[in-house]
Amino acid sequence: MIPRAAILVLLAILAGTPPAAGQGVCLPLPRLLTLVPPGGRAGPSVDVTIGGEGLEEVERLVFSAPGITAVPRTDAEGKPVPGGYRIAIAADVPEGVYEATAMAALGISSARVFSVGSLPEQTPPAPGTGPATAVPIAVDSITNGQVTAQAIDHHAFTATAGTRLVVECAARWIDSRLTPVVVVADATGRDLVADRRGEPLVFTVPADGTYLVKVHDLAFQGGPAFFYRLVVRAVAPDAALPRHPGTRPVQACSWPPVGLPPAAPVREQEPNDTAQPQSITLPCDIEGSFQTAADVEAFEFDATAGEVWWIEVASERLGRPTDPAVVVQRRDDPGRWEDVAEPADIASPLKPSSNAYAYDGPPYDAGSADVLGRVEIKASGRHRILLRDLFGGTRAEPENVWRMVVRPAAPDFAIVAWGLHLELRNGDRAALSKPLALRRGGSVALEVAALRRDGFTGPIELVIDGLPDGVSATGLTIPEGSNRGLVVLTARDDAPRGLAHARFVGRATIAGATVERPGRVASMAWPVRDAWQEIPLPRLLADLPVSVGGNESFPITVATREPVQVVAGTTVEIPLAVERRGEFSGTTARLTVCGGPFDKAGAVEVPLTGGSATLPLDLKKLAIPPGEHTICLVGGGVTAYRPASPVAKGATTPPPAAQDIAEIIVSEPIRIQVAPAPATE
Repeated sequence: MIPRAAILVLLAILAGTPPAAGQGVCLPLPRLLTLVPPGGRAGPSVDVTIGGEGLEEVERLVFSAPGITAVPRTDAEGKPVPGGYRIAIAADVPEGVYEATAMAALGISSARVFSVGSLPEQTPPAPGTGPATAVPIAVDSITNGQVTAQAIDHHAFTATAGTRLVVECAARWIDSRLTPVVVVADATGRDLVADRRGEPLVFTVPADGTYLVKVHDLAFQGGPAFFYRLVVRAVAPDAALPRHPGTRPVQACSWPPVGLPPAAPVREQEPNDTAQPQSITLPCDIEGSFQTAADVEAFEFDATAGEVWWIEVASERLGRPTDPAVVVQRRDDPGRWEDVAEPADIASPLKPSSNAYAYDGPPYDAGSADVLGRVEIKASGRHRILLRDLFGGTRAEPENVWRMVVRPAAPDFAIVAWGLHLELRNGDRAALSKPLALRRGGSVALEVAALRRDGFTGPIELVIDGLPDGVSATGLTIPEGSNRGLVVLTARDDAPRGLAHARFVGRATIAGATVERPGRVASMAWPVRDAWQEIPLPRLLADLPVSVGGNESFPITVATREPVQVVAGTTVEIPLAVERRGEFSGTTARLTVCGGPFDKAGAVEVPLTGGSATLPLDLKKLAIPPGEHTICLVGGGVTAYRPASPVAKGATTPPPAAQDIAEIIVSEPIRIQVAPAPATE
């Protein structure tokens, strides 16, 4: 397959130039931050109020499930309620978490979770901050709320002796900034049981009567961003703990493998420790849990010299706070067990940031503490797999489930993408959600990470389709053996305002057949301006909304308007056209060439004042083969941003002053066709 090609020009911060005081990072984008209440029951409608950044002139609220719709809400006089919507939830919408986005003047917003449940729900008008003002709640119900800063929310319920209750405060995995502390107390407020980890709390009612549930943030913060859904359920004594549905972390992008059934066909049989191991036959797909403290799962099997198996364990990617570890052992003639293999954790496909922000890498990590590795059987005989949780030395939590697949090699891949982040010499401390709200005449780039499975090394073509009118996407193919690629989305100067939910996939040839794998997209749940002060919370998104046609244009475009045709082995100069629509600090940006074999091409100075430039390339020195290729020029600039909204006629307030913004700018894709060099006699 001939690789696709495009030239991607990314203008980031000038290398070595620290951001000035008051300087922003990233042009303003719409961000939906609060949706109150954050969920509802399937069937009835629910009234909500939204809030966030850049939500001027919201024209509609869009959900990732077609059975959830919203219309603007009006008051008793028929006037619009600011930020108010009435959400209709079809009765057949399954219980789960979905996403809401708002289409505003600047385009589509970042997403916020909207939960759909099956239990009765309530949203009290005010919290109770003491036993005397505790909000009455019912068993088998959900209460929506938000904690008050420097206070404790109190809820009161009645229950009969012997009832097993599960109390859960859903927060982090429904996009809340709350780190919940949940306490069940008696009617006087005396604490009985507590949880500080965000896990379900199990409480067996000791006597008939009234009890309190107290909720507060670990650091006693509060406000609209610290919302929660308090679920109180009665559960049978031998039943598994139910969980409120939640979003998935970025690490989960590589699970499950294609074709894996929803449930494993084999279940661990306790006790299955080193004294009483469980016999299995390979290949094997088995599931269980780390039920006891320092639990070691042992599985014995017979294997023949020369066999090669791949072992994959999922637990962290199932949303559990675990660190699985696997050791494979063989029993020798005297009957002693010797280690033969120790499959490693799933390494991050790209070097992530060392400090959870874009200082020396992206603030996303697609690697996992789960296990994936190759085991070659050197000698025939009895073998065993020992599986343990490195975090489980002192805790017994049956909820910490795992699934282990032992299989022959099944080469494959998974891909995940996120908005390209700035990398400054002194550290870009911002970790921002970046909705794909394109400005006219501009482009944005998604950085794509590939997680390769079972020895697959081939190239991966990146495709995004189903875009709005006037928007195109060009994938920078992930080369053979590489883990990184880019996708560039470009809006024409005359692109009409529009919104579409795009499809993102990766294509590759595996065992002679073309396969297509769905791509996932990750984003920050909250825009973090300074990750030294707040830990970012990245997660996977449900879908990929793309918009175009806001009321602003992008401040600069760097492009080659015509396809470039060159001859292999020659030195060429590629013309670049620079169109400036805004003001920039400085006169030039130093753009570094990257992309496959072009990574060593060096840099070029591009004028920030507009005009033209040339990119010199020594194709012989770079050993560029014939075909179509993609390169990327990365540089920087700081633009003076002024909102496009005009000042109302007769207004006495002057327009706001321009703000310096450090912004990545992506050029229109440019294809370079490299023809073979003429044959020599």
